[in-house]
Amino acid sequence: MSFDNTARYGTMNAADEIIGRPLSLGLGEQAAIVSGERSVSYRELNAMVNRTGNALKEHGVARGERVLFLMDDSPEMVAAYLGTLRIGAVSVALNVRLAPRDVRYVIEDSECRVLMIDAEFVHLYEEIAGELASRPLVVVRGPALPAGCVSLESFVAGCSDALESEPAAPNDVAFWVYSSGTTGRPKAVMHTHECVLIADRMEREYFGVVPGDRIFTTSKMFFGWALGHSLMGGLRCGATVIIAPGWPDPTLMAEIIERHKPTLFFSTPVMYRNLLREGVAETSACRQIRHFLSAGEKLPETLYQRWLEVCGKPIIDGIGASETIFLFLVNEGHEQRPGSCGKKVPWAEVRLVDEAGEEIVTPDVPGLIAIRTPSQFAGYWKQPELTAKALRDGWYYPGDMFSFDRDGYWYHNGRADDMLKISGQWVSPSEIESCAMTAPGISEAAVVGIQQDDGLMRLALIAVAKDPTANEARLSEEVLDTLKANLSIYKCPRTIRFVEELPRTATGKIQKYRLREMMKTAA
Repeated sequence: MSFDNTARYGTMNAADEIIGRPLSLGLGEQAAIVSGERSVSYRELNAMVNRTGNALKEHGVARGERVLFLMDDSPEMVAAYLGTLRIGAVSVALNVRLAPRDVRYVIEDSECRVLMIDAEFVHLYEEIAGELASRPLVVVRGPALPAGCVSLESFVAGCSDALESEPAAPNDVAFWVYSSGTTGRPKAVMHTHECVLIADRMEREYFGVVPGDRIFTTSKMFFGWALGHSLMGGLRCGATVIIAPGWPDPTLMAEIIERHKPTLFFSTPVMYRNLLREGVAETSACRQIRHFLSAGEKLPETLYQRWLEVCGKPIIDGIGASETIFLFLVNEGHEQRPGSCGKKVPWAEVRLVDEAGEEIVTPDVPGLIAIRTPSQFAGYWKQPELTAKALRDGWYYPGDMFSFDRDGYWYHNGRADDMLKISGQWVSPSEIESCAMTAPGISEAAVVGIQQDDGLMRLALIAVAKDPTANEARLSEEVLDTLKANLSIYKCPRTIRFVEELPRTATGKIQKYRLREMMKTAA
């Protein structure tokens, strides 16, 4: 199917919109993906997509059925993701740092037919496989092959590298992104095929990306930030997408920058801070990057100024969500306002409302943000009440407080609820508190977010011991062991402090603002 079928026939396929466009422009021999020594052209990637799609069809995966990916970034992961879209099934990339219990929940919640997994993560599946009432077909990439699983190599062996895409209506669901909810349980954010039609607009219209440019996102592709702006936006632009296997750290990022020389660099405030600390921002290779973009959490003004001083180029801040995939607010490449998320993009509508639901039109007045964009999600899987709360009259209400100034720049003022954003991911304090109180010797626990000197948010757990004479160091280790055994690593507080009692109101509610003040004073 040609990528222009949407306009001509009213049907489309997201895979064709992503990879069909560069192929139609004659970019088949250009590098689509580079990873270490490996380079995969658009023609080669398309053949990989088709072989994987054919393999999925041969194993009975039907239109609308879910295929999960617990895989590190790789050409095979990208090919399998697009191959799933091409046959009309639903692609779901998972956080590779999920706890085993969350892996089980997602498998059961999604009712997936296939789990594609890297060998290094197979242990996460093996820990919960015996608890599953119905097991998916498990396809393993890598040398280790547990009993009952299929190797990716044998899975695609003999499959044709030609495949006609499954026609889809623009509003048919194409992919999910799992995002943590207020209960801490992952929730599936459903997106349609037509979402990808704006995938390349920001790169092209704001930053002039053309075929031959190189895009590198330090976040892994299970994050909406990388999924939208690398796998989808970068490929749709005909650019070369740089992939870095392994969990991102400053040393690895420095090597990637030096070796592959990206044109656009997408990252998070935490990584920019780490790159500054390790001296990477001062290198000539880093200075040659045309644009630096940031999202995932608020970019502190002090970090913005320090990067500008050291690197000589600004960090362009913006904001999106799993529910929008792409940014809906962004600063422009030639003009930034530090501390702001930028201005609304031309393809999105953004407004503020007060508690009564009335629109706020006065600058500098905080309110709840509402967004309407072509890439907006279709709803949460099997959660109609949560969907109805978030999607109202065509607008998406994420529960964030914002304000805007007289020049049209928007500012994030925090969450309207108790959620915290840590390293770009929403975290539920109540989930962590409940888990901490299962540790031996803990009677009460409270979790707060503490803003560090660099402006970034970190978790702190304040606990009350059952035995006031207990060794606090040993008790801290026991609490941390309990948290690590039951929660994903980004949900585990780095700071644990013990108090005789938690401050409360007259009605018994914990006064978290006093805990935050106490932790700041202690720091």
